Amino acid sequence: MNHDTMDHGATAQVGIAVTGAWARPTIGRLRVTAAYFQAAVTGKDADRLTGARTPVAAHAELHEHVMQNDVARMRPVAGVPVAPGKPATFRPGGYHVMIKDLKQPLNEGDTFPLTLTFEIAGDVTVQVTVMKKAAMDHGMHRH
Repeated sequence: MNHDTMDHGATAQVGIAVTGAWARPTIGRLRVTAAYFQAAVTGKDADRLTGARTPVAAHAELHEHVMQNDVARMRPVAGVPVAPGKPATFRPGGYHVMIKDLKQPLNEGDTFPLTLTFEIAGDVTVQVTVMKKAAMDHGMHRH
């Protein structure tokens, strides 16, 4: 067997399940929104979310909210880890996908595709539902 043709990634067992994908409707003339969801590893190996894209907008970026001098600020992040038993939760006030330069307004009830790019699992496309508040928002709270 030729070493160059061997499948060195054959032992990695990474799968990603993305659930609860939603985004807020646009307001007035603003052409931005944020997408929220939970990404969990379905295999035994960790992965990392590194990017996002959608055909409904020119830009989609991974962001997080941080507190600096008692002021909430948004900043881009290069990636978000997802590990077995430690899903990545994208929620208001935390990690989110900032969707900018929308091609048209998003209204409650609309849906759109969002492709999430993971280092190992590759691209995972989900349908995002536009709503004012997540249907299962209480599940995102820390008690």
